[in-house]
Amino acid sequence: LQVFDDEGKDVTPHPLFRSDPNTVVPRQGKLLASSAYFGATGSGFLSSFSMHQTSGVNGSLDEIVEPGSRQDTAVSLSDVQVRQEEIKEWTKEDLDRRLDIYLTETETIWILDMPSVVVSVESEDAGRVLDRNRIYVDICKNRPGNDRFVEKMMQTINGAAKNKEVQCDKIITEDKGMLVTSWDLYDSFNVSEIEPTSKAEGSRATTGKSSKSHTTKEHNQTMLVSSNRGSTTSSLMISESAVLARIHEEEECHSEAILTSENFQQNLFFMERILMENIFQPKLAAYRQFPVLIDPDVTSDMSGTVAAVKEAKQEEHDKEKKDKEEQKNAFVDPSILSDLNKTPEEIVPPRLERLWSYICDLTNGHSVSSMAWSKVNPDLLAVGYGAFDYKEQKKGLACCWSLKNPMWPERIFRCEHGVTALDFSMASPNLLAVGMYDGSVTIYNVRSCNDAALLDSSESSNKHTGPVWQMRWVEQDRGATGDGKKERLICISADGRITEWFIQKRLDCIDLMKIKRTESEKKKLPGEKERKREALISRLAAGMCFDFHPKDTNFYLAGTEEGHIHKCSCSCNEQFLETYRGHKGPVYKVAWNPFSTDMFLSCSADWSIILWHQDSQTPILTFSSATAFVHDVMWSPKSACIFTAVNESRVEIWDLSASILNPVTSCFANPRVKFTSVLFAKNTDCLLVGDSKGEVSVFELQNLAAPNNNKV
Repeated sequence: LQVFDDEGKDVTPHPLFRSDPNTVVPRQGKLLASSAYFGATGSGFLSSFSMHQTSGVNGSLDEIVEPGSRQDTAVSLSDVQVRQEEIKEWTKEDLDRRLDIYLTETETIWILDMPSVVVSVESEDAGRVLDRNRIYVDICKNRPGNDRFVEKMMQTINGAAKNKEVQCDKIITEDKGMLVTSWDLYDSFNVSEIEPTSKAEGSRATTGKSSKSHTTKEHNQTMLVSSNRGSTTSSLMISESAVLARIHEEEECHSEAILTSENFQQNLFFMERILMENIFQPKLAAYRQFPVLIDPDVTSDMSGTVAAVKEAKQEEHDKEKKDKEEQKNAFVDPSILSDLNKTPEEIVPPRLERLWSYICDLTNGHSVSSMAWSKVNPDLLAVGYGAFDYKEQKKGLACCWSLKNPMWPERIFRCEHGVTALDFSMASPNLLAVGMYDGSVTIYNVRSCNDAALLDSSESSNKHTGPVWQMRWVEQDRGATGDGKKERLICISADGRITEWFIQKRLDCIDLMKIKRTESEKKKLPGEKERKREALISRLAAGMCFDFHPKDTNFYLAGTEEGHIHKCSCSCNEQFLETYRGHKGPVYKVAWNPFSTDMFLSCSADWSIILWHQDSQTPILTFSSATAFVHDVMWSPKSACIFTAVNESRVEIWDLSASILNPVTSCFANPRVKFTSVLFAKNTDCLLVGDSKGEVSVFELQNLAAPNNNKV
């Protein structure tokens, strides 16, 4: 076959390789092994073969034609199976021979195949494609409004991404700059130019008499340069002072932001608690009746004090052990045993040891009117500050103190009027009820840092018109109605009413009892004429105090300004069940005995304390140890025979099993200070006493063994 161009020249392609007809073509199993056969001149062939092998089409070389032969011999890799020993070793002479290599085009390799969506009308699949297109058009027409077609979306699952964050200290950047306007430059230049100019004029006037004209010109030029230097220096001084002032302001703002930040406040709070624990550790240990730890770094004086405390506790332990041994001898007369117990000189008498005081600058000068423990947290104490006298009235305070910080209260509630009574709720321990001198009742939430009142009685039409002298949350059994126990807030006021308050959307109350005045019983002498009754300003007597029975909360006692004590019932609000007459002045406090529930105490402004039995209207015992008002009295929570009382001059501890004439121990108030209220601590032998200067002192009762009997 020959190929001719337009000019008639023979342009038939010649084969690139013509094998020698005398040589035998070796059949090889692997073409890579034939690289030695072809040598350096066969590199084109190997590259052609590598393209054949990569394309995967037949995997063979198309043709290798020997020179001088017109037959085309095809070599296929499938037919090539030659052993290793048949490979001919070439010599240097063979390398010098001329070899012809024929290159042919391989089949097309499709790297990207995108089939066409267009079909020829003359193709075999044209009819089938037309039918499919017709069906698709019908589907599109019937699709709108058809329930059989629902649009759905699919989303492939993406690999879960991992977010890695690195935290480092915040890099604080500050941009500092200063803006100088043209008028600032002008003013500073003029201010600096006035003084040098005046100096230059003076110098020119002095030197002008003995100098020439050119000297004057040089002097003027020199002064002008000096004035320019002076203006530059003054402007720099002004700019530096402005920069320093601005830096000082920024530092103040930054320090103020640090001091007011929440993290800083919280860190200060924790640090304050740690310092308080370190400072008051021995006193808090004594309060909780824990052993006092000895610090190895303390001084000799402190170690002596600790040794004395340990010695006193050891003596107390020996005394208790001796009492237990003596109680085993039941055949001995108790009076003889009491005499024997009093004879030894080793017995340490009871005493009050002062531990610390709750006082700060905020409460200094405010009289302590009432105190109450939290029903849930035995370390949380609420203290009300307010004056009892009308002439000394000022704004009051209600503070919540914690044992963890005796130097500053945890919560401070400022009141418009003096606080006269307060108490914690049992059902909702976060609620603190506060009664004030103007008759208003307010409830605060101690969990909130805000000192705003949660509820108040300002909108109540039945609010008190006189001071609220006492208030208390009382749990009353509602078993008859099936509601269980229900907590009520009870208040007594100087307007002669005992009220029950309801907590709803607002505070409102109903009258539990109106305390009517009672005539004093005076014996009529024989032959004496009947006197006319004095006209009363009010038909109601001012209420001063109350206390509910510890077992049956349906009954309660109410003390009045007349000196009478009325026994009342919640079921009857018209009349009193009993009236106890014994005091000659206002009754400041009544208290049921928690163990012997038939007995109760009362204290009055007539300098006396009276022990009553509820079945007798005649006083059983009267205690009077000082000529001063007795403001408060309270039974011990551990013994039925021990109670404490405070008058204006001292606090007293009475033990009825030891003496009914004198208190077993007492502690006097500081000069010009009056004691106002008293409270036993919970779960410990300690006593809290409030005074007229706003100080709540904590005392430890030492060497006071509580009797085992539960009756007075």
